[in-house]
Amino acid sequence: MQRRSSTLYGRRKGKPLSPRREGLMAGVYRQLAVDLATPPPAPLATLFPAPVDDIRLEIGFGGGEHLIHEASAAPATGFIGVEPFIEAMAKAVAAIDLAGLTNIRLHDGDAADLLDWLPPASLARVDLLYPDPWPKRRHWKRRFVNPDNLDRIARALAPGALFRFASDIDTYVDWTLRHLAARPDFVWTAERADDWRKPWAGWPGTRYEAKAYREGRTPAYLVFRKR
Repeated sequence: MQRRSSTLYGRRKGKPLSPRREGLMAGVYRQLAVDLATPPPAPLATLFPAPVDDIRLEIGFGGGEHLIHEASAAPATGFIGVEPFIEAMAKAVAAIDLAGLTNIRLHDGDAADLLDWLPPASLARVDLLYPDPWPKRRHWKRRFVNPDNLDRIARALAPGALFRFASDIDTYVDWTLRHLAARPDFVWTAERADDWRKPWAGWPGTRYEAKAYREGRTPAYLVFRKR
């Protein structure tokens, strides 16, 4: 897919980082960062220092709780995490460094650019968890779930691979279901209500999920399979 100018929305920086996290971003992050200026390695699994069986992508991982839980639980799987907010990235880098994880690679820019860089059919799963809902109608065009990005995800997923989406915003859940239902290359895997009402097996929870429950919103957990 042709590369395009970035359409990343939202702020990237908050309060200044501590000296320790500044050092981690200058050192550890640079070692873990995916270099989109160079072609992806062949095979893609050589991004990681130890052999991996498959590769998963998490888009917008926040503080990295879910990403780090998954990478710790599946050491034979490679994970690529995308998070454009620098403070959240620095928090995740600190946790990755503390845990000594070697099966994670990171990107601090637009996930669409990373998806364009990835080889076709190279991913076993893509997770989009609690993305910015852009609740005002005039901002809906900024939602990550859109036809162009779904094209990118479909291209990067291997046949039979999964796209998982979680949100506590009803309008975004409905939006996502309508967009995916219109596509012949994805099928919603739910067979009963509990398949989307209950978190996925092994789900560790996230701070966004906890906030949703505190504020009286019930999340939905959608899974789509690439045909």
